[in-house]
Amino acid sequence: MMKIPDHILKVLSVLENNGFEGYLVGGCVRDAKMGIEPHDFDLTTNATPYEMLDIFKDYRIIETGLKHGTVTVVSDGENVEITTYRIDGEYLDNRRPEEVYFTRNLKEDLSRRDFTVNAFAYSPSKGFVDMFGGEDDLKNKIIRCVGEADKRFNEDGLRIMRALRFASCLGFRIENDTSESIFKSKYLLKNISVERIYSEFKRLVCGVDAGKIIKNYIEVFAAANERINDCADLFAENAKKIHKIKTGYLTRIAALFYGSKKDLAKKFMKDMKADNYAIGFVSDLHRLSFCKIDADKISIRRLMGDFEDEFILSLADLKGIFDSDFNRDSFVKEYKTQKDLNPCVKLRQLKVTGQDIISFGIEKGPRVGEVMSEVLNAVIEERCANDYESIKSFVMKR
Repeated sequence: MMKIPDHILKVLSVLENNGFEGYLVGGCVRDAKMGIEPHDFDLTTNATPYEMLDIFKDYRIIETGLKHGTVTVVSDGENVEITTYRIDGEYLDNRRPEEVYFTRNLKEDLSRRDFTVNAFAYSPSKGFVDMFGGEDDLKNKIIRCVGEADKRFNEDGLRIMRALRFASCLGFRIENDTSESIFKSKYLLKNISVERIYSEFKRLVCGVDAGKIIKNYIEVFAAANERINDCADLFAENAKKIHKIKTGYLTRIAALFYGSKKDLAKKFMKDMKADNYAIGFVSDLHRLSFCKIDADKISIRRLMGDFEDEFILSLADLKGIFDSDFNRDSFVKEYKTQKDLNPCVKLRQLKVTGQDIISFGIEKGPRVGEVMSEVLNAVIEERCANDYESIKSFVMKR
């Protein structure tokens, strides 16, 4: 039995009470069959958009997707998207159909979907619907295109990345014909926006089988981003270890470039149009991967002054896996000790201001900032206590 929220059940009931079909489709049904509680629910129906407007006239309705067959009904304060069964027209850009045609036939709608494990439908009154062998593929842990693989990928090139992502995250095998078509169709990725490829990639690298998928399909990933060609063998070899990284997808991406040219990870992230935080995070991890990282308190305090907690733990993860001279446990233990002590590691934590430095006899201008930095270094290295009198004495002696 699939657990369905009340606001979804109400919508399904309205459809059926008015003589129409209503089904949950796609990932939510797949997850339920795998014993995973679904959170996102996609609904489909044989009612046309204008029929839906009529039967849901007592509900608040958002019509923004009307021409594509989607009506959003507000049920118990929640937005519920319902899409009319449809047949896709010709694909000219390997991404979206030029036209869509509405149909009353559920099978025609399910036949246009990407993979058999995503082509399920479910209705509380009619049960599960599986028209393409998805249940067997789910049981056997297989990713297989619905119908002809070449056709599915030519319709939407992003399905190549989705197949790899599903295989990585679910731990499934990609069926032979589907796999062959992925290699044959990899050039289609050039027609897909890098933002969409990156969205799939960052989820893929966190999958249980990410290392195996990246290694086996390295030429497909290189087709998606040519930077990978500059370190393809290393990229594939590093992928074998990323399952050990527990600190998130950015650390895993940095790990894939471990040992490559110093600016390669940064260029990759920029090519993917990642946000500035992600670009900085990955490129700094990559840059510091070439540096010797010590586990003494002074070195750790310097890191604390330059980076946030998430980054430092990610760096420890990365070095712990790839650098045999780095003792991750010792580093993390000392880091936690320093965090508890809450030492002064940033200029704003100093017990003096720029005006204080001037009052100690330093002329206004750039030299004030330089002296403040000297003071901070002395405090971090415990050559000067972080209090007004000690800092004044230190500056006067300088």
